[in-house]
Amino acid sequence: MSEVQDSAATDAPAEAPLSVLQRRWRKFKTLKRGWYSFQILVFLYLASFLLPVLVNSDALCVRYQGEWHFPVFGGFHQARDFGQDKIGQVNWRDLQEQYYFEGEDNFVLLPPYPYNPLENLLHESNLVGQPPHAPNAYHILGTDDRGRDVFVRLVYGFRTSITFALGVIILSYIIGMTIGACFGYFSGRIDFWGQRLVEIWSGLPFLYTIIIISSIVKPGMWLLILLLALFRWVGISFYMRGEFYREKSRDYVAAAIAQGESHRSIMFRHILPNGLTPIISFAPFAVVVTISSLVSLDYLGFGLPAPTPSWGELVNQGLENITAWHLVFFPLGAMFFTLLLVVFIGEAVREAFDPKVFSRLR
Repeated sequence: MSEVQDSAATDAPAEAPLSVLQRRWRKFKTLKRGWYSFQILVFLYLASFLLPVLVNSDALCVRYQGEWHFPVFGGFHQARDFGQDKIGQVNWRDLQEQYYFEGEDNFVLLPPYPYNPLENLLHESNLVGQPPHAPNAYHILGTDDRGRDVFVRLVYGFRTSITFALGVIILSYIIGMTIGACFGYFSGRIDFWGQRLVEIWSGLPFLYTIIIISSIVKPGMWLLILLLALFRWVGISFYMRGEFYREKSRDYVAAAIAQGESHRSIMFRHILPNGLTPIISFAPFAVVVTISSLVSLDYLGFGLPAPTPSWGELVNQGLENITAWHLVFFPLGAMFFTLLLVVFIGEAVREAFDPKVFSRLR
């Protein structure tokens, strides 16, 4: 019997060894603080794309005189077309209340939080006095100094901030990694003259450049992403240049050259995967810096154009209305919570990608 068991154990297929990336990912999942922070942040960001059906003043669906309408998908809807005795666009909250008291088959289904980030709410009966208004049962975080709901602008500002940070990081990483890889791999004159050009470019003042461009054209979100990426790639290129200088002297690079592989294949198929550790480790901290930069630009008036919901604009309102505690506490609290999650993720990524723990050369 024991011989049969031994032969069965011998015939069983051996498990494939885990790659370095898989082992690092498994290590990252064991770091609970960073792993839970990563799950929370990913969930919140993915949920932010459902904001049009969760936090919006447009009705999800309307039944009027036996016909169905879906305003959440866009379009201009006249108030007279839905039985309201006024001119202009429909106020879906008022229409819902009207249908409720009429007691007919007509009804309006609104999102769970029926306000949008650009809507002025001074006409609402639940708001008394001049804005900003303190939190109440209808507006859980109050209103800003223009009568707009603070909670709505915070959640839409969260999506804007994370999208902005990811856009800047992806674009700056592509530029910096490509330039740094070329400098480190080819070295020689390409590296010497390329470094001189990088030094000249890094000497350009970022804030003055933004001010000059803002005086010519009001920068939108994608233009700001491009501008920040054009200044943020420099540091990435230095790290990638050093990694390529170190890795190109390894035996596996010599073997790839002996096999006649192209420069592009050697750079991006062989060397690049072995030089990503510092880049990936710094990425979460780059998110913190980028979000802080956007908030600073919005605060100075050189960021996203009004009335785009942004955290910097809310922070500016809080400083101008320091007695309105909700304009100070909630925007700063949202920033603190988000950046804290990103820092926890960064610490876990740095520990999981520590080359002393998992190395390709072991």
